[in-house]
Amino acid sequence: MLIHWAFDPILFSVGPLTIRWYGLLFVGAFLIGQWMLGRIFAAECVPRENAERLMIHALLGAVIGARLVHCLFYEPGYYLSHPLAILRIWEGGLASHGGALGMLLALWFGARTAQPRLPFLWLIDRVSMPAALGAVFVRVANFLNSEIVGIPTSGRWGVVFESIDALPRHPAQLYEAIAYALIFAVLLTIYLRSGKRTPEGLLFGVLMALVFSARIVVEFFKTPQAAYEAGQLFTVGQYLSLPFVMLGVVMMVRAIRRPPGP
Repeated sequence: MLIHWAFDPILFSVGPLTIRWYGLLFVGAFLIGQWMLGRIFAAECVPRENAERLMIHALLGAVIGARLVHCLFYEPGYYLSHPLAILRIWEGGLASHGGALGMLLALWFGARTAQPRLPFLWLIDRVSMPAALGAVFVRVANFLNSEIVGIPTSGRWGVVFESIDALPRHPAQLYEAIAYALIFAVLLTIYLRSGKRTPEGLLFGVLMALVFSARIVVEFFKTPQAAYEAGQLFTVGQYLSLPFVMLGVVMMVRAIRRPPGP
């Protein structure tokens, strides 16, 4: 029943150009997100062309934020000694917490400069649905890359990542992908039921609370990602997830207590 995983992360190469499955899925997540956001904008009488510009903002913010948080929180010693290495993003190393923060900052700027100007909470509520779906794509890409692997397991569902070692391990990437797919379904259900009258901040609050709660749980099945995590009770990822969970709970309570908008 064990799966022996030896997937080639490279889709194809043409001379110096190499296209990887990770990049394809990462970009694909944003293209699908742009399509979804465009549909939502059209349904709510917001100019649909804003979706493309806002998703470009979100993409840049996510990549920059994810890279900086990975470098400064997971491998600070190396990157502070070699700051130019931060720019070598093709070597890998993106942190989802930084991606979330970077995306929020980029969307805040995008909402202020949109024509017409968009309410920030209204926007991030709508972006929450494609964001959850995008997270599924990223974790599947991590599985294809045999990265962020789980700890060894004796369970029959274990996966042997042959590029790592011969031990059967928890497919932690797939655990997260499944959790995020369920969260996407929850968000979509809430929005389809309430539509324009969805309480402001509710979708964003659900996203933050559930995604990062799932992250905290799945971290127990992952191998440490930071060298200095050995011996610690919780991982860096769990510590970084706590503020996002608390923010999500606050936003949900705030949204539920407020009267519905017009």
